[in-house]
Amino acid sequence: MARPKTPILSKPAIRQAALTLIDRDGLEGVSMRKLAQELDVQAASLYSHYRTKEELLTEIADEVTTRIDVSGFDLGDWREGLARWARSYRDALAEHPNLVPVIASGPGRREEALRRADIVHGGLVNAGWPPKYATMIGASTKYLVVGAATNSFARGFDDDVRVYRDRYPNLSQAHRLAEHATEIDDASFELALSAFLDGLTRVYDDVRAHT
Repeated sequence: MARPKTPILSKPAIRQAALTLIDRDGLEGVSMRKLAQELDVQAASLYSHYRTKEELLTEIADEVTTRIDVSGFDLGDWREGLARWARSYRDALAEHPNLVPVIASGPGRREEALRRADIVHGGLVNAGWPPKYATMIGASTKYLVVGAATNSFARGFDDDVRVYRDRYPNLSQAHRLAEHATEIDDASFELALSAFLDGLTRVYDDVRAHT
């Protein structure tokens, strides 16, 4: 049997090729035309699977975030639920940083994002948080995670000691930060998350005392 002249496409193959492009070239470097070239097909072939680039990005975002863990809320412990969610959320974003704007813009109508939002909100309310606070806690956690995943604090400094010497005496060791960026960024996120949860615990006790 003769081989087909046009490669056989599938949604998973299209998503994988698109994600590879996103990781390599960023969101701005991805178009249906460029994706078709990568797959060695005509752009029209892609549109039989995905009507728009936005639809494709939505499914990629859902796939990338399936490992975000919201199971901690099933235990009835809101702190554990938030901690698991925040850590796994950051891991998912850090794995594909160029996709952060898509993931962080949700949930919109994304099924996976809405499913998680429903579990998080319900878990907080069931643990005794008023709905208004549950909404704000969800938003605050997202701000913390997205900020941590978007930029590396440590890698923002130059590794040339001459940049800081004499002019910035309090930054005399800043040239060494990039060398230890992963360690610093991980520890800084854990510090922020711990302080956030401790602060919420005090708020929780106060809210519960007045309800």
